[in-house]
Amino acid sequence: MNVDRSSDATQLCTLREGGAAALDEIVARWQRPLFAFAWRYLHHHADAEDLVVETFVRLHAQRDRLRPDTNLSAWLFTTLTNFCHNHHRWRRRHPEQSLEAALDAPAPATPPPSIALEEDELAATVRTAIDRLPHDQKTALLLHHYEQLGYREIAAIVGCSERGVETRLYRARQQLRETLRPLLRELAPH
Repeated sequence: MNVDRSSDATQLCTLREGGAAALDEIVARWQRPLFAFAWRYLHHHADAEDLVVETFVRLHAQRDRLRPDTNLSAWLFTTLTNFCHNHHRWRRRHPEQSLEAALDAPAPATPPPSIALEEDELAATVRTAIDRLPHDQKTALLLHHYEQLGYREIAAIVGCSERGVETRLYRARQQLRETLRPLLRELAPH
């Protein structure tokens, strides 16, 4: 993801001064990448949308407390990551199968049913393996592989060093490799 820090700083300064249009510009710029991250973390469309909105509400509420040199993208992703983590923990403690969750299921596939079933099973297995990673590893993996953020930006978001990000990614990949090993053997050409 290409981040224009000067534009972010300008918008943040305008927002701090009460410019409502600046919030609209920030939302327009960051809504899609934030939603993509939240959806990958939660796998629930409505919850992801709600948490992204909550992130922007928090930004607006705390605009006076943010320093002019605040890294906006890091602040947004850090806030959203915390919301996602807390929401995920709450959902684990309060499971429910609602009509909304059933309606949030993916649309039917168009490839032949046998291929679509294999692809859906593979994707579900990978998603489950990612979901089982510890929060710090899952967050680093999603930010790096899906949001294409570099180690420096991830480090600012998760609050560790670039070396720490590298370690988290390494451990996440190792754990995924171990978890998915039986599936990888099954898919390997014989």
